[in-house]
Amino acid sequence: MTKHVLAVVAYLVATFATQALSHFVLNVEHYAAVTFMRAEPIFALGVASMVIQGTILSYLYSRMAAPRRSISHAVGFSWLAGGGLVSYIALAEPAKYVVPDVVSWIAVESLAGLVQFTVFGVLLGLVYRRQLSAAMV
Repeated sequence: MTKHVLAVVAYLVATFATQALSHFVLNVEHYAAVTFMRAEPIFALGVASMVIQGTILSYLYSRMAAPRRSISHAVGFSWLAGGGLVSYIALAEPAKYVVPDVVSWIAVESLAGLVQFTVFGVLLGLVYRRQLSAAMV
């Protein structure tokens, strides 16, 4: 249970840090040009979404048959799972909503997603890494 909680916290940290940096520091003009964005986001809904996503990803990762869990294994899993989430944000959203520049939208959201799920994968790998037995130390 501790690993699940730590994995969810890792997802919250990776997601909030990456997305906050992208939205409020690096790509402020990009997001300011989007007319359908709220002036004041409802943070509770964003946090709830992150908790649900982190819980699902932790559960799925913990159920994988992985004889050699490692950071690179966790990053690969995170990229695969993140690809599903990021593809919606990067591709389906500009297909449905009027964004100022479709190419820019895809680039910004894809890059932020790559960073987010790389950071999460590293943290997930650290949470689920196998401990060295006392005999090996």
